[in-house]
Amino acid sequence: MKWKTLSSEYIVKKPWATLRVDNCQLPDGRIANEYYVLEYPNWANAVAITDDGQMIMVRQYRHSGGITSLEIPGGVIEENENPVKAIERELLEETGYAFDKFELISTVYPNPATSNNVCFCYLATGGKKVQQQSLDEHEDILVELFSIQEVKQMLLKNEIPQSLHSTGLFYALLKLGEIKG
Repeated sequence: MKWKTLSSEYIVKKPWATLRVDNCQLPDGRIANEYYVLEYPNWANAVAITDDGQMIMVRQYRHSGGITSLEIPGGVIEENENPVKAIERELLEETGYAFDKFELISTVYPNPATSNNVCFCYLATGGKKVQQQSLDEHEDILVELFSIQEVKQMLLKNEIPQSLHSTGLFYALLKLGEIKG
């Protein structure tokens, strides 16, 4: 079932936008010419719960979609960085919270038809505020706390538009026994 890559050529290779075109041979011998692949780094995100049971969400503007999005915290896994270390770092930077426990609850492919990256989602529990946010140059992130019931209602009302984050929340709610499997 796996395709054989006959050749690859980079069209764009920048830190946040990498596009290559592959020529591939399918298992039955057919050739797929000019198959475009977007290369992204892997991502980590977390359903983050404070030590008093509140879910930490972040609100930020997303230029490509033209929306202000309510999301779970997360970001890029740096080269050679362990995913759990990446989410620990991202949580601290974006929210100022440190957590007692991390459990991997899902590994999903954002769009395996056109991109090559993986998103690791963790359930982070025991969160305590230990510092102020330490944001990147273009980040403007508002941290908000919600009860689990409030987050469930927001999901039902389609108020969490980022698909990978909604997916992570559903996995976490299943894990926590908040929805039936």
